[in-house]
Amino acid sequence: MIDLNPSTNSPAQTELGTSIGKAPGSGKWFDRKARLRWSNKIFRMVCIASVSFVCLVLLCILILMLRTGVLTFADVSLSEFFFSTNWDPENEHYGALTFILGTLALTGLTMLMAIPISVIVAVFLAEMTPKWLRHILRPVLDLLVGIPSVVYGFLGLTILIPWLRDISGRDLADGLLAASIVLTIMVLPTISRISDDAISAVPNKYRDAAYALGTNRFQTVTRVVLPAAKGGIMYAVILGMTRAIGETMAVVMVIGNTAQLANSLFTPTAVLTSNIVMQISSVEFDSTWNHGLYMMGFILLAISILMIVIVRLLQKRGDRNV
Repeated sequence: MIDLNPSTNSPAQTELGTSIGKAPGSGKWFDRKARLRWSNKIFRMVCIASVSFVCLVLLCILILMLRTGVLTFADVSLSEFFFSTNWDPENEHYGALTFILGTLALTGLTMLMAIPISVIVAVFLAEMTPKWLRHILRPVLDLLVGIPSVVYGFLGLTILIPWLRDISGRDLADGLLAASIVLTIMVLPTISRISDDAISAVPNKYRDAAYALGTNRFQTVTRVVLPAAKGGIMYAVILGMTRAIGETMAVVMVIGNTAQLANSLFTPTAVLTSNIVMQISSVEFDSTWNHGLYMMGFILLAISILMIVIVRLLQKRGDRNV
């Protein structure tokens, strides 16, 4: 016979009714949800603060370089600074055209040699090497990226320069060719690794479709894979160019550091970075000479930022076309 009096229910029945009326641990669940909500807010604030700090540092550097560099034009005209090749601060002549043209020539010659070799290396790694060899070569390229630039410059000074002297028959082999070879070796791992990642990211269905149409490996790589990976390859090239433009120590050791236009690949010359590092320690801070060096530094920053903006625009355009 069933007892209908609630007061006489068993302890098990009472505990069951309590569990139905109130979920066990509900207070802890609400506390955990609140902690997660606050931790997400704190993490978001930390991320925003970090990004703001980086942007603030970049903005401060740009403002400092620009504000100090603009003081040059209180004593020097714009036309003289940007279109004159006469750099003679002791006699109040501040023509920076020699260094600007030298920087552009060095970067162009470096990219002319580095881009084809880097893309070939990337294609070899991504398309032709077996996995065991790929696992060996990729870490080697990563190690080459981390070698200090002064090591490359020292090797160029002690090995490359004497070799170029023997080949050219000149007493001096310092110049654009030596500097561009050293920079090519420096930027090649960077361009190759990023291009390798871009080529490896191309879906295999593109390759299968190309082979199904009767193309060979060369046609598949040149007409299908490389066009599909052009956004990543372009990004790698821009990063390589920015490193080549801003490189200092290696260039200083092999370019000759002479303020003159190079009429050959073996003529000693100078670029913006080499001129800054060779002269910045011997000038007064409030002098026109120092202001001119700051203006050269701002030109380097402007060129690097412009290249990064260009590659971002090219990537967005490529994404819209896909």
